[in-house]
Formats: sequence, C-alpha cells, structure tokens
Amino acid sequence: MGRMTPPSDTNAVEVRGLVKHYGGTKALDGVDLAVREGTVLGVLGPNGAGKTTLVRCLSTLVVPDAGTATVAGYDVVRQPHLLRRTIGLTGQYASVDEKLSGRENLYMIGRLLDLSRAAARRRADELLERFSLTEAARRPGMQYSGGMRRRLDLAASLVGRPSVLYLDEPTTGLDPRSRNEVWDEIKAMVAEGTTVLLTTQYMEEAEQLAHELTVVDRGRVIATGGVDELKAKVGGRTLQVRPADPADLPAMARALAESGLDGIAGSTVVPDEGLLYVPILSDAQLTAAVGLLGTRGFALTHIGTHLPSLDEVFLAVTGEKSSPSVSEEVAA
Repeated sequence: MGRMTPPSDTNAVEVRGLVKHYGGTKALDGVDLAVREGTVLGVLGPNGAGKTTLVRCLSTLVVPDAGTATVAGYDVVRQPHLLRRTIGLTGQYASVDEKLSGRENLYMIGRLLDLSRAAARRRADELLERFSLTEAARRPGMQYSGGMRRRLDLAASLVGRPSVLYLDEPTTGLDPRSRNEVWDEIKAMVAEGTTVLLTTQYMEEAEQLAHELTVVDRGRVIATGGVDELKAKVGGRTLQVRPADPADLPAMARALAESGLDGIAGSTVVPDEGLLYVPILSDAQLTAAVGLLGTRGFALTHIGTHLPSLDEVFLAVTGEKSSPSVSEEVAA
C-alpha cells in the first residue's frame, strides 16, 4: 500500500439539483450530494432508486436534463472530454474482453488513453501485480473466476490513474472471500488519495468502506450522514445492562418500570444472556436509567449501548425494499 493521504475538506464531486427523465419517469429528481477528496461516499438505495443513472450522469455516459455537476473541477456537461481523463468506472458487471488476456485488456486500455506502447506495458504489469493477477496475466478473461474478473475490472479503471473512481455495485454476485479482496483493494486506493463514489445494496459493504452515506429512493436524496449518524437519526438505541447477580434482572426491570422515567417502561429481561435491554431515545434518558439502577443498589458488571443495524436504518428511511415505479435496468 502506498503513502496514506488524509481526507481533504475540498469536494471532488459536487452535484446540485440533478434531474434525469426517462419518458414520463424522473429517474433523478433534484439530487444534491458532495464527495470530499480522498473519501468514499456510499450511495444506498433500493432497486430503481436512481443510483446507476447518477453514476452514468457523473461519468458523462448520460446527459442530465437539469441541474449541475462538477467532478475534479470539471463540469460533466460542458467539459466531458477533460473529465473523462480524470475518472475511472467499474460497473455492475465485468466489462473485460473475455477473449483477450488480462495483460492484453490492460494494455489495450492504456493505448486508448494515449500511453506509449512501453508505458502501456509497464502500467499493465504494475496493475497485474497490484491486483495479484500476474500469474494469470496471459490467460484469456473467460478463464478468470468472478473475483478475478472484478479485480481486473478495478485494475482497468485505474490504468489512467483517475483522481475520482465510480464503483457501481462492484461486488455484486461475488462470494464472501472475493468480496473481501475487492474491499481491500478499494481501501488501498482510498488510502493513496483516490476519491470514490460507491453505489451498493450491501449494508456491510457501506459500513466497511464509506466515510459518508447518501440514501436515495425514487430519484431523490432522503437521508445523508455518517453510518452512526444515520443510525442515531432513526433511533432505536438500546441500553444493555448486566448485573453482577443474574437474579437481580427482574427487580431491575421492575425498578425501571415503576420509576416514571419517560419511555423506560419497555425494558426486556433476557435470562440466557444475563442482560437487561432498555430502549433509549436520548443521552439524558440513558444517564437517568443508569443512575436509577445505581441508586437502587444494583451491582453492575457491564453497561453498553447498541445502535440499530444499517439494514434497519435503510428500511426505516426508504419505507420499503424496492421502488416499483422505475426499472433498475433503466434508472438504477
């Protein structure tokens, strides 16, 4: 891995009021977002939310109908040729030429980017080594496993040393081991200063990679923030308390229920775990609950809090698992 580059306060990607129609459907309906340099923005959303349309607009593959977007200082509509030299894209499906070898795929892209023959060969070899594909360099793409193809896809997107990389559901269909390998490479790229816009439906992927999250549904941004920030917005934080004597659990639950503290009445005893689970809506409520148990003389060996999972946040803010109005094929 190269030198660690700290995140910048400067935005590498800025999107304001982006709109894209497909017939009578608004695939993007006034999207606003920003990605700081050297960070990963995770864009979450159900099928048909507008994720892939957003990536297509930002990579100059589709022209938006309204709004503005700048990437690495270039306007996506007015300066597409300049922009294309600063970005990389890995789509949902492997795009390598299956008849060409891994080295030939990368060499061809290098030549298309106007690298000399020698420079294209050097860059291909560098990336094959980085992505652990050197031994398979001469094999045709059709003989690569799914994970190897995705790594080759990532390598292909880096031939031109992009400052901004779009990853559109990059680990779709991969087994857990291959997915972890791809995640490791993404983390390495970001550590070296690459800015990444990542679309995904895998909550674990977002938690592993993203510095900030944007949730979209039906072409609109419906939530933004860090992972913990979004979890806190949804609520559902739970206080976990373990007494020194498990026999105290029922008495602790009664003490809280009879305390009159707002929202505390629903505590749950789980004898098998030796824990009392208490729903908490605020820091003040957490402090009051712990203080009450202390003043009642209960000896405690563990106090902790648990935020809802990102899956729970996703379902809470979208309200459903999929958007039926737009096909993912057209406007994801």
